[in-house]
Amino acid sequence: MSAVRTALVTGANQGLGRALAEGLAARLRPADLVLLTGRDAGRVDTAARQVAQAPGTRSRVAGRVLDVGDAGAVAACAGELAERYGGVDIVVSNAVAGLVPERSQAEQADEFIDVANGGTHAVLRSFGPVLRPGGRLIVVASSLGTLGRLPARLRPLFDGADLNQVESAVESWRRAIHAGTAQEAGWPLWVNVPSKVAQVAAVRAVAAERRARDLASGTLIASVCPGMVDTRASRPWFGDHGGAQSPSEAAGPVLDVVLAPEVDPARYGELIRFGEVLPWHGGTPPTEQEELVVP
Repeated sequence: MSAVRTALVTGANQGLGRALAEGLAARLRPADLVLLTGRDAGRVDTAARQVAQAPGTRSRVAGRVLDVGDAGAVAACAGELAERYGGVDIVVSNAVAGLVPERSQAEQADEFIDVANGGTHAVLRSFGPVLRPGGRLIVVASSLGTLGRLPARLRPLFDGADLNQVESAVESWRRAIHAGTAQEAGWPLWVNVPSKVAQVAAVRAVAAERRARDLASGTLIASVCPGMVDTRASRPWFGDHGGAQSPSEAAGPVLDVVLAPEVDPARYGELIRFGEVLPWHGGTPPTEQEELVVP
């Protein structure tokens, strides 16, 4: 990586995203810059100020308003950072829209897909080209993102797909939700499952195109599963949080991937959970009961 590094975390004003920004600010060097981003200017400013003043912070910290659901805004941000700093060294795509039990999945699908999937696509498209050699572009996903989580008839939509094909599959799923035909087509009721599969597929698509040159330059593109995390977004879906990690605990293994000095080719383009690669073709479709409780 470059002598002075620039890192950006999306969805970073609270929860896991904030913990990731805090961890980067504590583990990077004083000259490095951590950009903490989110949609709400007030929350972003407050979080950035608090992280900058935290006792363990070593690097510079700044807040920036960024709505990853707006592809134009993401492209503008990437272009500005490339012009100002010559590129970026670390990008962690973490933004997600929350789901609440009180409303149907269909009612919440658009915002969820726009942020989780549209945001992932925008970050990959805009920040991939400005990622400096030796950089890291990491998408926070889930163990629900393995291909085996989908019924067999839907898996070809994502297996070996390029980014445009992944995006097309996501939009086909969205149309089925609105048409009321998603369940008939085999899509899981819980929107998190197709969304996470699509996120991991998008990472794999971009990584497949870049693999040779990225490995030659020590650059890593991958997705990560942080495990169960106790956050405001996850709390409504669990009766017992006894086994959940705090955001800071969950951030640790993710940051270990981000800041590893060397790239393991076996991890490149893969979904990583606690340091181990989760097989892309692994997993099984969730049962109806699991769909009711898994965030």
